[in-house]
Amino acid sequence: MFRILEARFLAPTVKYFRIEARKIAEKRKAGQFVIIRVTPNGERIPLTIADADVKEGWISLIVQSLGKTTKLLNTLEAGDAITDCVGPLGKPSEIGKVGTVVVIGGGVGTAIAYPTAVAVKRAQNHVCAIIGGRTKELVILEKEMRAICNEVYPTTDDGSYGFHGLVTEKLSELIDAGRAIHHVLAIGPVPMMRAVSRVTRPHGIPTTVSLNPIMVDGTGMCGGCRVRVGGETFFACVDGPEFDAHEVDFELLMLRNRSYLEFEKTRDTELLETEPCKLREAIADLQDPEKARIREGLRPDEEEA
Repeated sequence: MFRILEARFLAPTVKYFRIEARKIAEKRKAGQFVIIRVTPNGERIPLTIADADVKEGWISLIVQSLGKTTKLLNTLEAGDAITDCVGPLGKPSEIGKVGTVVVIGGGVGTAIAYPTAVAVKRAQNHVCAIIGGRTKELVILEKEMRAICNEVYPTTDDGSYGFHGLVTEKLSELIDAGRAIHHVLAIGPVPMMRAVSRVTRPHGIPTTVSLNPIMVDGTGMCGGCRVRVGGETFFACVDGPEFDAHEVDFELLMLRNRSYLEFEKTRDTELLETEPCKLREAIADLQDPEKARIREGLRPDEEEA
């Protein structure tokens, strides 16, 4: 079990968790993630590590209530615990001194962008952050971003705070103003990352995105997180999650992310607590001697020749 040390809402549907996980904190690097399970029979979900403290032995996660598991997780408070937390997983962000780097976070994607922004700044780059939300209350981590970035531009779709418009419009404004931008990192909804890629491509600005496909085991075995990049197939959990935005097949990614949409909408919430883990059932079946005999075509009372 992994004890929750702190839990607080950053926005109505976005919650910050500080979780006791010493071994993960010791190994974690920017861009990596964990896979958690809230309950023993719950589904596995990937969450990017927003921050960590090696000395105190904790990691932080920022969770938006979207599906059944994230909604369940966001009901927990300090003193509660989650069943599993496995990581760090994925390749760390590739960090180097390149000049001016624009880090773009869309919604809860800002939480994923934050640790990379910290690492990019430590590498002595000039860091500009564009952090967006539909409304003011959904713009998160502005204070934290201002503490480590050279420039921070909050944006809102409805104009309730900061720049009135999309993160891509603010990025275009910086480019059109003649700013020398040497790299862009964009993290957020897939349509947003695709739009950022379309803005930077004509200008030849190297652009990295952190992909969020459907993921189950985080080790490349399930194949659920397949992504098409540069005409080749990769597994986001072990080959990513960060890839060259100009090479990503975003249309295929969005199609695959909608594969279980109807199932997710109609599935009974109570199944999160009651439905047994299919992998565990399959392993138990393989280890059951009587079921093994049946697979070999023998009746329970027959002996092998």
